[in-house]
Amino acid sequence: MNDNTTHFGYQTVPEADKAGMVHGVFTRVASKYDIMNDLMSGGMHRLWKDAMMDWLAPRAGQRLLDVAGGTGDVAFRFMKRAEGSTAVVCDLTESMLVSGRQRAEADQLAARLDWVVGDAMALPFSDNSFDVYTISFGIRNVTRIGDALAEAYRVLRPGGRLMVLEFSRIPNDLAQWAYDKYSFNVIPVMGQVVAGDRESYQYLVESIRKFPEQETFASMIRTAGFEQVKFRNLTMGIAALHSGWKL
Repeated sequence: MNDNTTHFGYQTVPEADKAGMVHGVFTRVASKYDIMNDLMSGGMHRLWKDAMMDWLAPRAGQRLLDVAGGTGDVAFRFMKRAEGSTAVVCDLTESMLVSGRQRAEADQLAARLDWVVGDAMALPFSDNSFDVYTISFGIRNVTRIGDALAEAYRVLRPGGRLMVLEFSRIPNDLAQWAYDKYSFNVIPVMGQVVAGDRESYQYLVESIRKFPEQETFASMIRTAGFEQVKFRNLTMGIAALHSGWKL
């Protein structure tokens, strides 16, 4: 793959085209995104996000930036745990943010919550402006992951924390094989039935397999400048949490 191409699932595409293609996927799936997350993961994504909050331990008054924050799942959890905290949900896809704003929690938390259309590789925020940066099931869709991590480092205050929740690799080959069989045979069909969109879910499954395994991704986080980088596997490694600090 040369410098001007990247992967979109298993396709090789021009770098300049990927963001628009990802935008198209999430525009198409926005209205069914939350229900499909429940179906695809058997509801596990909720437990994984709760595990993320447990490790993050939100504190009163903190300011969160949730990138690729879509429908607000992580931001809502964060604010409910941390009195007086504020959050910005930033997403490339406006229709995802619209779906988030329509949720009941959005009304209750409106005074502490902003919704911003923005690109993870060029965030529309000033340096040193957030205490916590989260991204859940979003970083694998970014064209240049290193650029997104550099931006995370830039917008965090010294002492700030990065936490990434993403699908990952199961260390056991047989279990990974079985999971791949499920992913490639069941999820696109589910996408067709529930969302009327097989292609978008085929891409999402392929993008999971293209994402670096846990140790490789941890080293990318260190390269961006973060310290005390650690990861925890969730559900055997189907997903993983990565944590790093801007010290």
